[in-house]
Amino acid sequence: MSATNSGVYTVVSSRPGLVVLTDGSRLVLRVVIVGARYVGFSPFGGANFAVKTAGGVASLHVPEELVEAVRNKPLAPPDKPPQEGWELVDIESQEPAWEEIELPVGDKRYRIRVSGEAAMVSRNTSYRTDMGEPLYLVFWSTKIMWKPVG
Repeated sequence: MSATNSGVYTVVSSRPGLVVLTDGSRLVLRVVIVGARYVGFSPFGGANFAVKTAGGVASLHVPEELVEAVRNKPLAPPDKPPQEGWELVDIESQEPAWEEIELPVGDKRYRIRVSGEAAMVSRNTSYRTDMGEPLYLVFWSTKIMWKPVG
């Protein structure tokens, strides 16, 4: 991905992650750096940053038999997940999502990277999404790191 300048920092590269489930579904995970600010000295490269991230998960592929299983089920409530009908689904494999930015601090530049990975997935076939698929919830987390680059 080519570098873009947002006026605050430069996005250097970004890649969506892929989560492959044992039920045959494939989900995409996306993480972005919403903001980053220098907040003082750190032994880790000489600078410390407050980094704000955001992200989300969407389905890329759901097997037809799972789509068929929820075809006549009610839509999932929009405001909060239902309390019944959940089952854990194992993660077969995954490629982490990440985004990197460069941020100038004084006469130096720092590359800040956030990566995201899924830790747990739960599926509910008692309801369907507006896309006609089972409801998936993914517990995922981010890792943030930085280093001087110039």
